[in-house]
Amino acid sequence: MGFAYPRFEFRAPPELGARAPARHPVVVIGAGPVGLSLAIDLATRGRNVVVLDDDDTVSVGSRGLCYAKRTLEIWDRLGCAAPMVEKGVTWQVGKVFFGERQVYAFDLLPEGGHRFPAFINLQQYHLENFLVERARATAGVDLRFRNKVAGIAPRGDGVGLTVETPQGGYSIDAEWVVACDGARSPTRRALGLDFKGRVFEDRFLIADVRMTADFPTERWFWFEPPFHNGGSTLLHKQPDDIWRIDFQLGWGADPEAEKQPERVIPRIQRMLGPDAKFELDWVSVYTFQCRRLERFRHGRVLFAGDSAHQVSPFGARGANSGVQDADNLGWKLAAVLAGQAPETLLDSYDSERVEAADENILNSTRATDFITPKNEASRRLRDAVLELAADQPFARRLVNSGRLSLPTAYARSPLSSPDEGSFAGGVPAGAPARDAPLMREGKPAWLLDLLKDGFSALYFAGADTPPDAVTAIAALANDPTPIRAAVVSRVAQAGLPVPTAIDESGLAFERYDAAPGTVVLFRPDQHVAARSRHLDPAALRRARDRALGKTP
Repeated sequence: MGFAYPRFEFRAPPELGARAPARHPVVVIGAGPVGLSLAIDLATRGRNVVVLDDDDTVSVGSRGLCYAKRTLEIWDRLGCAAPMVEKGVTWQVGKVFFGERQVYAFDLLPEGGHRFPAFINLQQYHLENFLVERARATAGVDLRFRNKVAGIAPRGDGVGLTVETPQGGYSIDAEWVVACDGARSPTRRALGLDFKGRVFEDRFLIADVRMTADFPTERWFWFEPPFHNGGSTLLHKQPDDIWRIDFQLGWGADPEAEKQPERVIPRIQRMLGPDAKFELDWVSVYTFQCRRLERFRHGRVLFAGDSAHQVSPFGARGANSGVQDADNLGWKLAAVLAGQAPETLLDSYDSERVEAADENILNSTRATDFITPKNEASRRLRDAVLELAADQPFARRLVNSGRLSLPTAYARSPLSSPDEGSFAGGVPAGAPARDAPLMREGKPAWLLDLLKDGFSALYFAGADTPPDAVTAIAALANDPTPIRAAVVSRVAQAGLPVPTAIDESGLAFERYDAAPGTVVLFRPDQHVAARSRHLDPAALRRARDRALGKTP
């Protein structure tokens, strides 16, 4: 009754038997969540992309499991979030236990006015299946299974690849190659690159268990539970009556022995009770690692996802950060290929996503140190925090069972323009957009729907939008690199030549610290590029050019 893994058909590529290698704008290596998201993104921006994967199915086992609101917003822009949310298990509450006692609970999305939940749980095989379906339905994506990259030769003007298939080998040239081929990345090894960082001396067992249970749809984390003395345990609900259980094993555990049913089943029985009915669906053992490449760009080869960085799994920072890598890289690579930006724009992919990786590694390292104390003094401190957390709010801020994934606001980005005017809050330059409910043409809508087509500018209007402002923002769409403008107002305004929306709740104005006349410019990845208290088309164009890497 388990998941029926698809077998994707091998199709002979046109290069087989060709005398000279064909040249492609982009080749993505790896058809996991990151590679597929990037390919879809590039194709929706009009760029052809070849995806090479050495397998013919989706990932085996649940693997990546928790997907955050920002990642779902990215997939919504790519046209594939709806089936993921429909299939996934939605949650936003987490609970922390010390022994048998609950000491802390948190709500990851206590406020309303968001289209997507804080998180969904969805097995990676389901997720990849949805992405494969979307990729196959997207013009410009050439998805090739059982095409293994056997050699890579970077050059100044591109990259040569040799590929092995069941029907023989072939060669292709790419202007750009993006390696999304996982933690053991053959591309990384072929280029002689290595990670820097920490490998923690601890191991955890993942057991996916099929059972009917009445546990709530929440994240439960135990420190020192009575059923697993000396370790930690995590429980998550997945679709299809599958439950994820993680057990801390310790560094001395034998990974192969611990995966055997005769070891796994007694652990679960001690947790659920001797009469509990369940069956094992998938078992794995992993080691905590917090490491990354020194640089994510190496000439015409770029790295994204686990091939570029690795973090410990608590906090759901692996797959989410990888998809956000793709979100950052897709529009930049498309702009370079279209001649809208210099090649040096891709250096900002390195600087921004290294900043994100360092943020994720810092949070993951702190969580790992709290979950797995390295000495008796650290353990006593941790246990004291957990004891205090039940009654003392200050201690709850110190409890760390994994700080859950949040998108990075690129505070040091060279692509951001300084504020024009004074802002007391809102969404600063470099940070991702915040969604808000709106009304358009009498129907409910969302703010992010106004930001799906390249550079976008929102003009927050008062009771009446000045006619010259309407003309000015409409003209921005005629630039060689257009800026698509829209008006957000507290009241209905008819006859404007740009999309208009009504902010009946006031949340959009509040979340952007907007007053009438405020303008916010967004990059194609929906991060803020600039904001101003007044409309100045020339300033918007300068900010767009800066975001494209054209000006300092």
